Amino acid sequence: MITASPAAFAEAVVPGKLAGLDVGTKTIGVAVCDAGWSFAGPAETIRRAKFTADLEALRTVVQRQAVAGLVIGLPLNLDGTDSPRTQSVRAFARNCTPLGLPILLWDERWSTQAVERAMIAADVSRAKRAEAVDKLAAAHILQGAIDALANLPRGD
Repeated sequence: MITASPAAFAEAVVPGKLAGLDVGTKTIGVAVCDAGWSFAGPAETIRRAKFTADLEALRTVVQRQAVAGLVIGLPLNLDGTDSPRTQSVRAFARNCTPLGLPILLWDERWSTQAVERAMIAADVSRAKRAEAVDKLAAAHILQGAIDALANLPRGD
């Protein structure tokens, strides 16, 4: 199931950890939250390859972390409309359905910029920012989603 509705996602997902994904053309940033959906943290960055390899890398993360659902950042235009990049991420989400997990598409406008600004303010070097930005953006996306999900009923 793929949805943009937090309520529908909350009904579909079983209790457990969620993974957040920041899907780029070269990398996939991955973050994971605790089973209580309180806080999200960066996990890893997956280098993109053919989709079958990407899916297997995600399957490994899902199994290792016991993930119950995916939150995938959706790069909408500033006016909320779709772009070619948005369509690419929607296709990526459809291709993730073999994982058998509910998928929430979450508006990710400004996530990477917010993370970049925070790292610059913390005086993180350009090299270290480049290394960490994708998984930190995934954590930012996931935290926004779990904050919205926090007060919704969960499918227990």
